[in-house]
Amino acid sequence: MEEPLALHPVKLYVYDLSKGMARRLSPLMLDEIFPFFHLLSVLFGRHTSIIVHKDEFFYGSGGISSCAPGGTLLGPPDSVVDLGNTEVTEEIFLEYLSSLGESMFRGESYNLFEHNCNTFSNEVAQFLTGRKIPSYITDLPAEVLATPFGQALRPLLDSIQIQPPGGNTFSRHNGQS
Repeated sequence: MEEPLALHPVKLYVYDLSKGMARRLSPLMLDEIFPFFHLLSVLFGRHTSIIVHKDEFFYGSGGISSCAPGGTLLGPPDSVVDLGNTEVTEEIFLEYLSSLGESMFRGESYNLFEHNCNTFSNEVAQFLTGRKIPSYITDLPAEVLATPFGQALRPLLDSIQIQPPGGNTFSRHNGQS
């Protein structure tokens, strides 16, 4: 008789990088008086990472990184989304991450709008659970770019690189470096 596969919980950590400022200020006021600030607070308002196998994994301009859950300088997450469970073992998952880090999610591939921490979290969540992360997170860049102000600022915003402070660059050769 075969032994059942172990289930491992998968969580999505969501960080509010504006620390609530985007929610506290009236969107109408921000749009009329401080459109650039509003745009930045929306764009940088959410950073996500995946928690599985007792570690937190995230992506930024430095590539794929990992740390103990809540171990970046961002502190504890503002919300946690339960994505379900996975049967993917830690060994297989680390091999998968190594492959992603050498292909799709190299540091130089980072792009604030089209290839960011949320893109990474969505990809990893689908691999582990077959489920996507919430669309209110993944759809945000397209919503911003659909505005005339977003289009006007895109050249400037494309040059911005984000790497959450803390954590270690992921390396398969020695687990996590």
